[in-house]
Amino acid sequence: MEPVETYKLKDGRVLEIYYDEDASNPRKEFDNLGTMICFHRRYDLGDEHDYSSDNFESWNELESQIRRDNNVAVILPLYMYDHGVQRIKVGSFQGLLPQGHAEFDSGMIGFIFVTKQKVRAEYSAKRISKKLLARVEGYLRSEVETYDQYTSGQVYGFIVREAPTVDEDGEEAEGEEIDSCWGFYGSDPKANGIADHVPGFIS
Repeated sequence: MEPVETYKLKDGRVLEIYYDEDASNPRKEFDNLGTMICFHRRYDLGDEHDYSSDNFESWNELESQIRRDNNVAVILPLYMYDHGVQRIKVGSFQGLLPQGHAEFDSGMIGFIFVTKQKVRAEYSAKRISKKLLARVEGYLRSEVETYDQYTSGQVYGFIVREAPTVDEDGEEAEGEEIDSCWGFYGSDPKANGIADHVPGFIS
């Protein structure tokens, strides 16, 4: 496995960044605030649920049923772009893709929502204010962003090695592995937390 990026640290150590090929599915292994109800003909997406696409003729019908079944605080529409890579976001891809791609390679796949009961419990709130709802919506959007990073393969790990050694013939040998960690979501080493784990990291 070849590193995606290689950085030389101040003290001569080498930081190698790799794709995490065994990344955890955040909808199955993380403790999430929101619930994702998704339907797709080819992919198993979102959280487990009891809704069936056969029972609804439109997304509006599904949303109405979700609202009837749950005391919804926030609900957001989810869209997917599938063209060589899978991208998931809140809201449509219209205007964000090459001409024609939004019409043929993207579409709605479901919703993410959270109940008022869960909001009150999570934030110890007796009253759900507009400010709190905005905060909750931001958190749901961040959950979707993390899931997008997972589905699009933007999960990474790193290996830190000692400085390379040079033998008598002048041949450089790879330094010994001294540290490693995996499961960083997002491609920016500073934003995803890799930089915090590696003293001396300079982007």
